[in-house]
Amino acid sequence: MERLKWSKYIKPYKAFFVLGPLCMIVEVIGELVMPRLLGIVINGAKDSTLTVGTSLLIMGAMILTAIIMMAGGIGGAYFASKASVSFAADLREDGYRRIQQFSFANIDKFSTGSLVTRLTNDITQVQNMINMGLRMALRAPGMMIGALIMAIILNPTLSVVFAISVPAMLIVVGGIILTGFPRFGRVQKKVDGLNSAVQENVTNVRVVKSFVREDFETEKFHEANANLKAAGISASKVMIFMSPVMTLFMNGTVIAVVLLGGPMVLDEASDFMIGDLSAFLTYVTQILSSLVMVTFMLMFSSRALASAKRIREVMEEPLDLTDEAATRKDLTVERGDITFKNVSFRYYKNSEEKVLNNINLEIAAGSTVGIIGSTGCGKTTLVSMIPRLYDCDEGEVLVDGVNVRDYSLYNLREGVSMVLQKNTLFSGTVRENLQWGDENASDEEIRRMAEYAQADKFVSSFKDGYDSQIEQGGTNVSGGQKQRLCIARALLKKPKILILDDSTSAVDTATEAQIRKAFSEKAVAGEEADPYTENLRKATKLIIAQRISSVQDADTIIVMDDGVITGMGTHDELLANNTEYREIYESQTGKGA
Repeated sequence: MERLKWSKYIKPYKAFFVLGPLCMIVEVIGELVMPRLLGIVINGAKDSTLTVGTSLLIMGAMILTAIIMMAGGIGGAYFASKASVSFAADLREDGYRRIQQFSFANIDKFSTGSLVTRLTNDITQVQNMINMGLRMALRAPGMMIGALIMAIILNPTLSVVFAISVPAMLIVVGGIILTGFPRFGRVQKKVDGLNSAVQENVTNVRVVKSFVREDFETEKFHEANANLKAAGISASKVMIFMSPVMTLFMNGTVIAVVLLGGPMVLDEASDFMIGDLSAFLTYVTQILSSLVMVTFMLMFSSRALASAKRIREVMEEPLDLTDEAATRKDLTVERGDITFKNVSFRYYKNSEEKVLNNINLEIAAGSTVGIIGSTGCGKTTLVSMIPRLYDCDEGEVLVDGVNVRDYSLYNLREGVSMVLQKNTLFSGTVRENLQWGDENASDEEIRRMAEYAQADKFVSSFKDGYDSQIEQGGTNVSGGQKQRLCIARALLKKPKILILDDSTSAVDTATEAQIRKAFSEKAVAGEEADPYTENLRKATKLIIAQRISSVQDADTIIVMDDGVITGMGTHDELLANNTEYREIYESQTGKGA
């Protein structure tokens, strides 16, 4: 299993990762010097021992220190932001690429909402932790240690208060963080649930409205939102104690210092002066403030670590389908011959029931094959083996006589176009959607393929034609129009193997007949062959359908039932010899053979 290496995202920006903390150290040094300079001024003013020149010199030093501190603070914030944002951007890019490599089986392990959350909210949590860490990782301990040293130099006896307050505060805060850490993991899971509810509702808003299920969906969202609220409150209940506890310890320590240090200042024999007490109190505040920074950093880290674990789960998810073992990666699909040899498949590998059972099948290049059978009999799973959307558990699938596992995934899938019943259009113009098939396709090619798919007529009726906007998911076109655009997109790819998986179910029979006619059209005798028509005619075409009229003109029709092939032949042969096919035909036509 490939392990996620966080260092990969640090190395390109290591200069920012180094400069950020260094700039913060500059600011820390200034904060440590300032109280001491102020104490000298106060002591000198009390004793009238400072000359005007010396006072101006010290004030000038304080102003210069403040300017240097400002520069350090700005630089630290800039470099920390640059490093964290760049880290997150690269991680998000790799996460998205990883998800693109997932097989259907990989995706089934994560909900869509969960993947969205991991690529957005979870990575943002890690980004915030890095930003805060770069600004505080050296600043907070540096200030705490430096202020403690300065306080001990000023008055070792008075510094004993830290031996009591600091350990006590760390114990209490540590308990709060350990209690709150598991709760942040639950918060992120509830964010998954909320994202899933929103995405499902928005994507399928037309179905929701058509079934008048707005109240049901609102209640479902309310439940997901209430679960997130409850998880957030549960985590906050622990963390709300953080600030009051810190304030209590800080104020208690200040009171202890005043009570113990006051008499020292009033004692004329003591060399501990009012300016020293003022500086000491500032150092007390700095020490305890540094601990506050550390604890808040730990608090953010606890949530970020929960997010980092979820990111790691995605990045380290073993890929079911890779071409690492491919022996002929440079090979491309040239003809479109397809062979299934003793192919069996299970969706759940520990299940005894097979979705496909011992399939043996040979399909010649350029032929048209219809596949028909009851819902759930394995038709879609069968054709999904060809572009390796799934890998068979037993046997092998060959394309052009080569095992599909020996092709690179890119070259194999470049040779195959698959149109699903519920294929998707993306936001953009009609032209941009069709160019998914070929990003370099000319206007003539786009129009011709749209004609073959019987889409050119309705697209041309749009006000902006092929520049008309398609909404996300194709919600502003009808189901039949969407299917025809998806077919045109697949044809533009000029595939060697074209798979239509019930992709004309929303198209009327007359339009479907015109689409089928385009698949088999030959050049007229004496005329030069049309290259667009020839490419389509030579492609191997697999048509999955529920209607017999969709496949009855195919060269071969395959009848499937319960994961096995129960019949194979032409329409007439199956009517004569296959009971299941004949029953489907009679139920759809209302007449006997």
